[in-house]
Amino acid sequence: MSKVIGKPYAAHMLVKAAASAPFNPAQPITSVLFDVHSTLVDQGSSADWLQRALAKTPADRTAINIQELEGFLDRIWENGRVLDPESSRDLSATAHAQVFNNLLAQGPTIPTELGQALYDVMLDTWHAYQDAVPTLTALKGLGIKIGLLSNVGVSIHHVLEREGLAQLADGIVLSCEIGVVKPNLGMFEASLQSIGSTAAETLMVGDSGHDDVGGTALGMRTLVLPRTRGPIHGLAAVVGLVHASQELQR
Repeated sequence: MSKVIGKPYAAHMLVKAAASAPFNPAQPITSVLFDVHSTLVDQGSSADWLQRALAKTPADRTAINIQELEGFLDRIWENGRVLDPESSRDLSATAHAQVFNNLLAQGPTIPTELGQALYDVMLDTWHAYQDAVPTLTALKGLGIKIGLLSNVGVSIHHVLEREGLAQLADGIVLSCEIGVVKPNLGMFEASLQSIGSTAAETLMVGDSGHDDVGGTALGMRTLVLPRTRGPIHGLAAVVGLVHASQELQR
């Protein structure tokens, strides 16, 4: 039998895991796991990202198609899922930088120094959605445990602290720190352990119908909110689900 790799492998892994998933009795939600990028944190506008990079390099702007480059940068990480389907970029800083450079090579031609500047300022444009902190605060007020987990090849602890998210989390798990990426069950199991919870009483919230649904194989309820534009991501729906789950106690 030929080896299945890449996205087909991930899909095969999820289907196989789901075949043995437990069918838990419905329980009140006492814990919520959140993906970070495009769930709690918006990557910001590509225009802002590019301008920050240009401010740090003497690159000749007249030789750059600004509009084309902005459009490319806006979806660079979506393209990353095609170029790097097994998410190797999220296991180490070295791999992350290499995949980023490979992605840039597929876009509009830019000076090498601008590419480096784009990488250097990338996380400066990441900001929490306006409803992220209020949602986490509301959940904490209800006594809900909160875990953050992210497929990311570089440390984002400073981003989570800067945006007021780390202070509201009971546990934080980054793929580059444990050597496993979503949708591998190891990411979800590590996140549950970090907050002292079980899959049956936990809700997973993410933006990807691929990476973020791995926990369903553990019997974890999952809400997918695809990437949105604008300051509000619709995270209040999470509080509504938690409230609704309390009816299961009656």
